[in-house]
Amino acid sequence: MFYLTEQFFSIQGEGKYAGVPSYFLRTGGCNLSCPGFGATYEVDGEVRYGCDTYFAVDSTYAKLWEKVDESITLIKKLKNEFTKIGYKPNMVITGGEPLMYHNDKTFYEVVSWLVEEGIQITFETNGTVEIDFDLYPAYQSCIFALSLKLANSGEPASKRIVPQALKNLQSHSKETFLKFTIDSILVESSAINEINEIRQILPELEVFCMPVGESRDTIWKNDKAVFEFCMKHNFRYSDRLHIRVFDTTQGV
Repeated sequence: MFYLTEQFFSIQGEGKYAGVPSYFLRTGGCNLSCPGFGATYEVDGEVRYGCDTYFAVDSTYAKLWEKVDESITLIKKLKNEFTKIGYKPNMVITGGEPLMYHNDKTFYEVVSWLVEEGIQITFETNGTVEIDFDLYPAYQSCIFALSLKLANSGEPASKRIVPQALKNLQSHSKETFLKFTIDSILVESSAINEINEIRQILPELEVFCMPVGESRDTIWKNDKAVFEFCMKHNFRYSDRLHIRVFDTTQGV
């Protein structure tokens, strides 16, 4: 059994495959909260701060999540969706933290079916969950966008950087790349040192950097600094196309 907060057809908005038509499955729940990212939302009159997809992270919203306890139900729905679309788009499995469910029987059956169908799967993950690729070989055919968190997330390094989990993902999966969400303050302070420390664990991976922001306005405050940061250090700049177009992180 696992939980979905939303599923929809859209365009991948960030990272290496930005601009590619993709079908999204967003799981509910995360092992990090990232209060430093500063997205604000209100629960029962209380203002909280955290991830820009707080609706998929904060357990207060769990009553709104869809429980998936039979893989055949979701697979049937995906078949119908692909028929409507007219082709099998790339699949992006995001969250929350989707790899929290990597060893769940129902979740793995869905992933295995997608692999058998020849659909390209990209997991957007914080890279803290260690996968046994021998026990769950379907993940060897998947791409992992490693959205590692930096100091601006508000999480301690010991919690957000798990070297063995990262090495396993790089060694056993189809493809991995690094994706960092940074702001103008981090650009001027510790960003390059933090990224270089991670690259010692994961040498030779492409690095994509994108601006912090859950809205057009907040992205605008950080995009130029991140753009110039990428130019200086030979990294790839990633915009957040879905937020530019729709001004939201949800359902787009």
